[in-house]
Amino acid sequence: MVIIALGAIVLMAHFLEGVTGFGCTVIALPFAIALIGVKTAVPVLTILSWILALYIVVTDRKAIVASEYFRILARVMLGLPVGVLLFASLPEEPLKVILGVFMIVIAAGGLYKAYSRRANSFDVDSKIGKRLMNTMLILGGVIHGAFSSGGPFIVVYATQKLTEKSAFRATLSAIWLTLNSIIIATNMLNRSYDAEAVQTLLFMIPFLLVGVLFGNIAHKKIKESAFSKLVYSVLLVSGVFMFA
Repeated sequence: MVIIALGAIVLMAHFLEGVTGFGCTVIALPFAIALIGVKTAVPVLTILSWILALYIVVTDRKAIVASEYFRILARVMLGLPVGVLLFASLPEEPLKVILGVFMIVIAAGGLYKAYSRRANSFDVDSKIGKRLMNTMLILGGVIHGAFSSGGPFIVVYATQKLTEKSAFRATLSAIWLTLNSIIIATNMLNRSYDAEAVQTLLFMIPFLLVGVLFGNIAHKKIKESAFSKLVYSVLLVSGVFMFA
């Protein structure tokens, strides 16, 4: 029964990421922890996310905006080792609450603009805008290095710089593939993948494949205007789940 419940969560979360390019781990993690515990949930979901990102990168590699990929990665990698070093001293719960509030505010503003069809009044290419975006990416690296939850900062940047749906999804997937490769290698060195984690991972593969299949179909069919609304909706839901 636990496997079926976990499988349903994995299917739905990876369906959403198959459509948008982000959100599966943040949405699935609270439920997965409740079902199988944090020591199994985190490494299993990290590998599932890596598999999905690899699939999107391979099948949609032409949509990756290389300049933005390297720009994002360079700044995130500046913050990543800082987060790893500060892991023991950073207070996880207060930071998750702050991150959740930040995500909800950004998502609510994005949804308001999308539904009211108002133009974005903030110029991300201005001097202040560039500094703010760069700071956001570095902070994303710090939080990702500490708690593997820095994705929302990167997503907020991407909503401003990658407005075409396939470019948004493919470029973000390339980022997740790179970051999760580092995390998986670290987990292997720390021997985080015990027999229970490996068995759970194998059980989840079929659910992942179904989610990926239908998510990819939905991504191709969804209109650009609806895609923007869905991205902000998933960001909003992800923000709420940061409180779980």
